[in-house]
Amino acid sequence: MSAEQDMIRIYIMGKAYEVPGGLTIMKAMEYAGYRLVRGVGCRGGFCGACATVFRRAGDYKLYADLACQATAEDEMYIAQIPSVPAERASWVLTELAPEDNPILALYPEVARCVACNTCTRACPQELEVMDYIQAALRGDIPQVAELSFDCVQCGLCAMRCPAEIVHYHVGQLARRIYGAYRAPEAGHLAARVQETARGDFDQELDKLEQMSKDELVELYRKRDVES
Repeated sequence: MSAEQDMIRIYIMGKAYEVPGGLTIMKAMEYAGYRLVRGVGCRGGFCGACATVFRRAGDYKLYADLACQATAEDEMYIAQIPSVPAERASWVLTELAPEDNPILALYPEVARCVACNTCTRACPQELEVMDYIQAALRGDIPQVAELSFDCVQCGLCAMRCPAEIVHYHVGQLARRIYGAYRAPEAGHLAARVQETARGDFDQELDKLEQMSKDELVELYRKRDVES
């Protein structure tokens, strides 16, 4: 197959470009000459910064995904969304009473959920978004925190929701409430804090401070990594 046959045509903000097939949308945009200042972050699907909407050739549906994960396709129409215009409620964690279900008080639109599952289908992380919104409605904060744990805050769920729920902000609030008030204390963490306060690691830290950058890099590369 020739190099010319390997090329595909995509449309970025309505303008046509020829790019190699097999690239992610992000790499295809950069190949086309776009310098990505907004809407780009980790490049590995972990930060949620590169939310993108697109249409496929001959398909009337509007799709959404992360530009660093989705593959560019021939005759694809692409538009980036540097941020989703979803309002975040204002709250102070130390002033919240988790037993009163502050999620529903701060995000009353959660009660509008019609269980259409559009949010779940829109999630590039394949999270059960609708399920954690239903858990939020019940006041089950631990369940919300667990089901939303891998959320990258891209906002695509909120963008597609007919009830105008801001799911990812709801999940973030639940995780912070759970971490502050509900999660069991970690015994090993308390023990490590005591060891640090005693100065058990002072000698090792002093040794690290005396190392050069190259020595630190080599030490990092040879570190023991848990399986």
